[in-house]
Amino acid sequence: MKIFLYVLLAVAAIIGGTVCWFLYSFKTVDKLSVSPTATKEERLALIDGYLAGLHAKNNFNGAVLFAEKGEPLLMKTYGFTDHTAEHELTTNSSFRLASVSKQFTAAGILRCAELGLLRLDAPAANYIQFRYPGVTVRHLLNQTSGIPDEYMQLGEAHRDSIGKVLTNTVVVNLMHAHGGPATGKPNDAYAYSNTNYALLAAIIETASGRSFPDFMQAELFTPLGMADSRVFLLSDSLTTFPNKTEGFISVFGAREPMTPEFLEGVGGDGNVFASIQDFLKWDAFWRGDNGLVNDSLLREAFVTPTLNDGSSSNYGFGWLVTPTNQWHNGSWLGARTVIFRNPTSETVLVLLDNSTNFKFDAIVAEVTSALRSSATAAGS
Repeated sequence: MKIFLYVLLAVAAIIGGTVCWFLYSFKTVDKLSVSPTATKEERLALIDGYLAGLHAKNNFNGAVLFAEKGEPLLMKTYGFTDHTAEHELTTNSSFRLASVSKQFTAAGILRCAELGLLRLDAPAANYIQFRYPGVTVRHLLNQTSGIPDEYMQLGEAHRDSIGKVLTNTVVVNLMHAHGGPATGKPNDAYAYSNTNYALLAAIIETASGRSFPDFMQAELFTPLGMADSRVFLLSDSLTTFPNKTEGFISVFGAREPMTPEFLEGVGGDGNVFASIQDFLKWDAFWRGDNGLVNDSLLREAFVTPTLNDGSSSNYGFGWLVTPTNQWHNGSWLGARTVIFRNPTSETVLVLLDNSTNFKFDAIVAEVTSALRSSATAAGS
């Protein structure tokens, strides 16, 4: 009996060790070795080679941008637009941005404010049906609203009555009719919430009288010359657009598509697509003097709120703000994305991947570490 028990424990240990190794191997990545004395050009060349090597091992499928003062010093793609591996990515390939989309929604709100369509400190209830008193547009932007983040759960719970696709209008109705109690008073605490940003997209729609995709296209993407960027929702009549990439999952070289459904009719928290080329124009927008949002209003996006208890949050308007960087990341339907901006050095780093990359965070850490110097400060 004891021998059987020992054998069972040994088998369990082997299986457990194998599972741990498997999970560890999924997330770990080759190291990027850079000399402390390497020049900026040498660092960027090493990053280029590193990402190419990762792609060759099926560990990266995406794009990189590093720019300084608006000039791209490294802008390349590695891999394919979808699971078929038939079409190679280009710098015009449009990636799903996942939660990096939130800063675009925030820019849409700022554009509405610039046009006099709304006020940042007005109650959200001025623009949409809303059952939570005292919550302003600014609270939603800062993720300090105190409302429960449950639009996805409510959508699934009422799926039979909703139909094929959830939309922002339905999200508003669900939160008004069925939303749970607030988790606290407005500005009590920071709590990351997709619901806040889905409601902000609905506010843009009611304030402007246009659909969220149409407003963003007319008021931001087109005037900024972002030809490969758009809000793309499953409820749209189109099923694709030029240069659109598709998310897929890649495991040991085997690729399977990620199919959008139901939740992809909602914009605001996600569903912006953009190319690595367009991020040059996006970075220029946030550097100011863009003709769409005055600089004073634009700077509001990077003001971190003081909470009711006197403590601080580091979330601005769709941006996490640190002493050196403004950044955000995202993960959804195959997309793994991140952007870092350093306003002092005027540098921007963007990494995009559409292959459900489990190693993405480790890759970002290696790339940002390689750039960490007085000359190339993005990501530090």
